[in-house]
Amino acid sequence: MRTVNIHEAKTHLSRLVEQAADGEGFIIAKAGKPMVKVIPLEAIEHPAARRIGFLDGAFKVPDDFDTMFADEIQAMFEGDE
Repeated sequence: MRTVNIHEAKTHLSRLVEQAADGEGFIIAKAGKPMVKVIPLEAIEHPAARRIGFLDGAFKVPDDFDTMFADEIQAMFEGDE
């Protein structure tokens, strides 16, 4: 993979980006030290897709979930009577 310094990258950015989009990625270096890698988006490896339903059966939502602790919550707002 080709390495270019920051000055060259600034001067020729359009050309370098076009080349990277065509599959010729490059590295931008500062004072000879590699700083970033420019590669086409297609080359980025995406994490494995999440599987829908992979936690199915792992836990149970109680039937009264919507009303759980309603009396206690109301007492917190209105005070104990």
